[in-house]
Amino acid sequence: MRSGERELRAGLKALQLDLGDAQVGQLLDYQDLIGKWTKVYNLTAVRDPAEMMTHHLLDSLAAVLPLQRYLEKTGLGQGVRLLDVGSGAGLPGVVIAICCPSVAVTCVDTVAKKAAFIKQAALALKLPNLSGLHARVETITHLFDVICSRAFASLVDFTNWSTGALVQQGAWMAMKGKHPADEIAALPAGVDVFHVEQLQVPGLNAERCIVWMRAKSEIQS
Repeated sequence: MRSGERELRAGLKALQLDLGDAQVGQLLDYQDLIGKWTKVYNLTAVRDPAEMMTHHLLDSLAAVLPLQRYLEKTGLGQGVRLLDVGSGAGLPGVVIAICCPSVAVTCVDTVAKKAAFIKQAALALKLPNLSGLHARVETITHLFDVICSRAFASLVDFTNWSTGALVQQGAWMAMKGKHPADEIAALPAGVDVFHVEQLQVPGLNAERCIVWMRAKSEIQS
């Protein structure tokens, strides 16, 4: 058994994620790749493999089942397009691409070396549904069904900067720590928070949640 595999499989079981051996291998290869690149390019402040497992992999994996439930509930299947904003080392975008082969994931970052890492990860992990993009999210003209972020910016900035890339009736999926009541209160009238979903990350004694949002005008039309 590979280093970290036992912890990963235990975490997947706790998260009720049923992944194949190949996907487990891809997740472990991805963590190794982050470690190698971080030595040179400082992709992430977390360098300890055990901490990387809980704070990066399992933390991102905790969002997979909620995303799958949302896609099932809304009837979105093959060909779903997801944009991960301020993706950095690809968290949660690469993890979603591994776990959800039917979802086309684009990870966008303003830092060129981070976008280059995503492109390298797509090749190394053999993920045809993953692409990296070096750009500001405000300049993106392609449309996405779901736009996600993790520890990226305030909800106001996140929704404002990426609104041009969201399809009508699409959803924003913001991964946060504690329930961001102040950020939610600061949202403009055009953004509707339709669900705040609490997450439990295995091995991580910290509050986590997903704030699900839509453009309010699309709900009423």
